[in-house]
Amino acid sequence: MSPSHSSTATAAELPLDLLAPEFWARPTARRAAEFDRMRALAHPRFVFQRLARTRAESGYHALVTYADVAEVSRRPRDFSSDGATSIFGITPDLAEYYSSMINMDNPEHARMRRAVARAFGRGKVAELTAAVERTAARIAGRLAERGPGEFVRAVAAEMPIAVLGGMMGIPEEDHDFLFERSNAIVGPLDTAAHPFTDPSTAMLEASRELGDYIARLRADRAGDPRDDMITRLTQAEVEGNRLTRRELASFFILLIVAGMETTRNVISHFLVLLTRHPDQRELLLSDFDRYAPGAVEEVLRFVTPVNWMRRVVTHDCEVNGHPFREGDRLFLFYWPANRDEAVFTDPHRFDITRDPNPHLSFGATGPHFCLGAHLARVEVIALYRELLRTMPGIRAASPPRRLTASFIEGVTALDCTF
Repeated sequence: MSPSHSSTATAAELPLDLLAPEFWARPTARRAAEFDRMRALAHPRFVFQRLARTRAESGYHALVTYADVAEVSRRPRDFSSDGATSIFGITPDLAEYYSSMINMDNPEHARMRRAVARAFGRGKVAELTAAVERTAARIAGRLAERGPGEFVRAVAAEMPIAVLGGMMGIPEEDHDFLFERSNAIVGPLDTAAHPFTDPSTAMLEASRELGDYIARLRADRAGDPRDDMITRLTQAEVEGNRLTRRELASFFILLIVAGMETTRNVISHFLVLLTRHPDQRELLLSDFDRYAPGAVEEVLRFVTPVNWMRRVVTHDCEVNGHPFREGDRLFLFYWPANRDEAVFTDPHRFDITRDPNPHLSFGATGPHFCLGAHLARVEVIALYRELLRTMPGIRAASPPRRLTASFIEGVTALDCTF
């Protein structure tokens, strides 16, 4: 059963909240050392939360081993994904924009996933490969013409924005709009990068603007259908019913965060890792086609662009011998699971030849495995093929400025040189 939690514990006795941006702002080595200690514990640590509103929210169980994260992911009936991307649950004012399939359980999740799966399946990725390669060549060409300098917006973010924008029929002049609103959603507490006076209001306003934007596109496609994803989603039916404005807005925002933000950060971290590990860089350059697939998998493992997801226990049950009670909150921490020494040899070493590499960066086997995994891989490989072909000397010219947030392992600023 859940451990007894003393309400008289002092602040000094309480472990740092693993969901606090301050924890993820720590140097990577310190963060890794803390998680190494936690994986060695006999049972998942219960972490108190000082800002809890109710006794039921007094804390959560932190799952940090590969085995525990994978096991919970395989059992959706025992562990609910309702509100998976939130700490305490989706508030009513945000439900309009964040009731997407990632925050749903079956059967609603299965119905929504079927409605959009065709846009991201393996077959669609094959169709998109040529467009992805053209986009990569265009971005690399623009960078070579412009010269060294800012990398995140011009290269890392532009790749997924351009690809998804092309799929959805979004004009290039709106790319900055999407970039700025997605920043407000994933990093409202990062006041150095985004000086919001009220982070909650900034996030809600950005969500509303994206919801209004997709509603305008939906209305436009209703009268002028095109060969793009917006038209297909507008025409899609779930059990005989068209997607509602709320469902379409939630899916669009999911695409912005899951499709654009995560891929952009993998691309940024990739350049940093190649710069910090010149031996791995030279190996990749020696035979790009041979080593690129493994390099992308290792960047995904080493970086882990999404740090956690939440699950709620639906009934008293056990996970690998650990008992939990109905209503307990479990947080699946993918970052430490991807460095579990029980699965990965020398897990803190960056090795593009690592094989096997069963990382959990797209989620574990289960109903919520990332629909866009194949597309993300294609994008990263295509872009780095062009960057290293056009500018083989490209490197990070400065340390990355990391996003102050717990959910996304983000990079807000990075310069490149070549």
